[in-house]
Amino acid sequence: MRRAAPFGPNLFASVMGTGIVATAGAPVPGLHAVARYVWASAALVLVCLVVAATWRWTWQTVRAQVADPVMAQFWGAPPMALMTVGTGTLLLGSDWIGLPAALAVDWTLWTVGTALGLVTSVVVPLRMFGSGEPAFAGWLMPVVPPMVSAASGALLAQHMADGAGRQAMVLGCYALFGVSLFATLVIVPQVWQRLVRHGVGAASAVPTVWIVLGPLGQSITAANLLAGVPVLPGQRAFGVLYGTITWGFALLWVALAAAVTVRTVRRGLPFALTWWSFVFPLGTLVTGTSALAVRVPSALFSGVALVLYGGLVVAWATVAARTVVSRNWPLAVGNAP
Repeated sequence: MRRAAPFGPNLFASVMGTGIVATAGAPVPGLHAVARYVWASAALVLVCLVVAATWRWTWQTVRAQVADPVMAQFWGAPPMALMTVGTGTLLLGSDWIGLPAALAVDWTLWTVGTALGLVTSVVVPLRMFGSGEPAFAGWLMPVVPPMVSAASGALLAQHMADGAGRQAMVLGCYALFGVSLFATLVIVPQVWQRLVRHGVGAASAVPTVWIVLGPLGQSITAANLLAGVPVLPGQRAFGVLYGTITWGFALLWVALAAAVTVRTVRRGLPFALTWWSFVFPLGTLVTGTSALAVRVPSALFSGVALVLYGGLVVAWATVAARTVVSRNWPLAVGNAP
C-alpha cells in the first residue's frame, strides 16, 4: 500500500485553473454553452475539496503547512478557488439557477474568499519575515487573492443599485487592488533577482515562474472591470492606461516563461501539481486582454486574446489529464493502492 500524498492547499489550484477557463470563455457566444459545463466541473471539484479539507485538516495540520516555507504560499489558492467559482456562477451558472440565486452564491463565495485572502496576505508574508528563505514566484500566491476580489467585486457591483453602497463597493475594490498591487511590486523584483543570480532551480519549480502573470493579468482585468462601474472620475482612462502598460510587461513575461519552460521540457519536466501554475496565471492574462478589448475595440487585443485562450485551453487540457492519471494525486481519505 502506498500512502496518499499530503492533502494541501495547492490542490485548490486545480479549481482555479478550471474555473478561469470557464470564465474566460463566458463572453464568447460560441463558447458560452461549453464554458457552463467547465464551470460546473470546477464547482464540483471545489465541493469535493472543501468536504475533504473539512475531513482531513486539523488545526495542527494547518499550522504545519503554514510553517512550511513552500506549502505556506499556496494558502492563497483556496480563497481564489472560491471566488473563481463564484464569478463563474454569476457569468455562467445563472443560466441554470437564475440570476438571484447566482448572485447569492457569488456574494457568499466572494465574501468568504475575500476574508480568507486578506488573512493570507498578512499571515503568510509575516511568516516569511526574518526566515532568510530565498524568494520564488510562489510568494505571489498569498497576495494575489485581494486582486481577484477586486475583479470579482467589480462584477458584483454592476448588479448593485446606484448609491452609497455601490460607491463603497467600488472604493473597497480599489483598496483591495492596492493591497495586491503594491505587494506584487515588492515581490517581483526579488523573484527577478533570484532568477538572474541563481536560475530557476529544480525542474519541478519551473511552472511557478508563470505565477507572475497572475497579479499582472488579474490587475488588468480588475482595472478595466471597475471602469465599467463609474463612481470616480478617470476610471476608464486609468483602466486603459494602466492595463496597456501592464499588458506589455505581461507579454514580455510570457516570452521569458515560455522560453524557460521549453528549455526545461527538452531536459525533462516531471509532472507535479505545480503544473497548474501554467493555467490560472495565463487565464488571467486572457481575461485582462479581453477586458482591454472591451474598453478599446481593437483587432490587436481581440486577436491576442483569442490566441491566448487557445493556449489556455491546451494548457488546461494537458494539466488536467496529467493530474487525473497521476499516481501522485492524493485521495480525499485513506490510502492509495
